[in-house]
Amino acid sequence: MDIIPKVGVTGLPGVGKTEVLIRIMERLKNDYIFGGMITKSIIENKKRVGFKIVDWFTEEERLFAHINMDSSYRVGKYKIDLKVLEEFGIPAIRKAVDDDAIDIVVIDEVGKMELESRKFRDIVKDALDCEKPVLLTLYKKSRDALLQDIRNRNNVRIFEITPKNRNILPYKIEKILKEGL
Repeated sequence: MDIIPKVGVTGLPGVGKTEVLIRIMERLKNDYIFGGMITKSIIENKKRVGFKIVDWFTEEERLFAHINMDSSYRVGKYKIDLKVLEEFGIPAIRKAVDDDAIDIVVIDEVGKMELESRKFRDIVKDALDCEKPVLLTLYKKSRDALLQDIRNRNNVRIFEITPKNRNILPYKIEKILKEGL
């Protein structure tokens, strides 16, 4: 039986995890169909003030976290809207897992904010157990049980992105995905 590639990218905040995923997807977009969610930074006056979730398949986006958002959920300086994650982000991942038209599942990011949701934790496990390749980013500095489980899985290869390897890493991951498909 072939091993279906499940690839995680980790690294410090701001190192470029999402950019690596986007570069891989852009380079492979003529060969494979990607689905799932990515989390893009919202930058104002050269400072990150929030995040939006983008459904990669439909290109729709929703505000997920912001320093000025009205929400009781807070992670660090950001207030988060778990409803957006659960009603928009998770269905994007579910569609990627279940829809035969989608080749590769993308989850960006398994991080502090997203881990506030039990439903998000469940869909991440479902994606890692599905019969499709998965490309995901992981929060680096956490002892969270789900992140530890992902790191300990035999079927997940994790790469740490650094400023030095950030330009070569997408090619390495691209090769792994192509070999597994």
